[in-house]
Amino acid sequence: MATIIYHNVGVKAMAACVPSAVAYNKDLACLMSQEEVDKMINSVGIHERRISPVDVCASDLCYKAALKLMEDNQIDPESIDVLLFVSQTSDYRIPATSCVLQHRLGLSKACACLDLTLGCSGYVYALSTAYAYASMEGVNRVLLLDGETFSKIVNPRDKVNVPLYGDAGTATLVEKGAYKDSVFILNTDGTGADAVKIHGGMRHPITSDSCLEKEREDGNYRTDMEIFMDGMDVFNFAISVVPKGVKEVMKITDSSLEDIDYLVFHQSNKFMTDFFVKRLKFDETKVPYCIAKYGNTSSASVPLTIVSELSEKLNEEKVVVMCGFGAGLSWATARIVYNECHISPIIEY
Repeated sequence: MATIIYHNVGVKAMAACVPSAVAYNKDLACLMSQEEVDKMINSVGIHERRISPVDVCASDLCYKAALKLMEDNQIDPESIDVLLFVSQTSDYRIPATSCVLQHRLGLSKACACLDLTLGCSGYVYALSTAYAYASMEGVNRVLLLDGETFSKIVNPRDKVNVPLYGDAGTATLVEKGAYKDSVFILNTDGTGADAVKIHGGMRHPITSDSCLEKEREDGNYRTDMEIFMDGMDVFNFAISVVPKGVKEVMKITDSSLEDIDYLVFHQSNKFMTDFFVKRLKFDETKVPYCIAKYGNTSSASVPLTIVSELSEKLNEEKVVVMCGFGAGLSWATARIVYNECHISPIIEY
């Protein structure tokens, strides 16, 4: 377990962008019976998802979010010292998408750029990375962009994944300042690597056969270039580590659950996160959700939830605990004290 404490670094501003096109889960009777559709919506809690056009990538959504953040907060592009881009749906295998975004955003050539790739725990991990850079001498501002377009890697005949995933891009500005300490706990269990996976890649070289759609488990269809998820494995993993992670961060900070103003979970499915809340005996009114209208947006779901549901609520000092968990298997928990954080209204692409 990696436990990291940062001093005098915090989140200054946040923004998010979602596609304008909406897909409604009530219209999925072509994949399953209407009874199954209704049951799925009631348990998972996803009513609709935002879907990107074919020619729009995660970086495009992040680009729009970053522009909104910089415009609303009068941020000089030259003042950004480090640009981080976290995504599993980047523009290219080579070059790094952060380099492309540096040019598009008009950032200085002296700006350090780095791509990070991780699943649904990715934002918490990347935020810790942003804090680490911002803590260093010579770095004052870090722009963290987190976006995913998982709709592009889900087979339209996959009954498990189609109802879950939506697309979004987010921007978070991290900088030095008179901020209270932040604590991150980062964890990994690679024995569960097969629980969420895209088969095709360097380990299993891509061939023409990789692109053929085949019938898989339980009548689902998928190519080797599209995502597989064992939902039960992920559920069992999450319920065993996420509540424990929240308790661990409380213990490290010598605080209690009552001290938390907002508890933000990765928006996997509402049945699972409701289970976390009940196990922790936490006040459900302090747990924001955006899953009903945006679905599971992978690593972007934590910042998207904050922008969507906590706008105008982080202007004064608030304690936020965030938890990300998923592919890897990987999970992360952080306790952040927000103060005077400007959150821009969500924009559409």
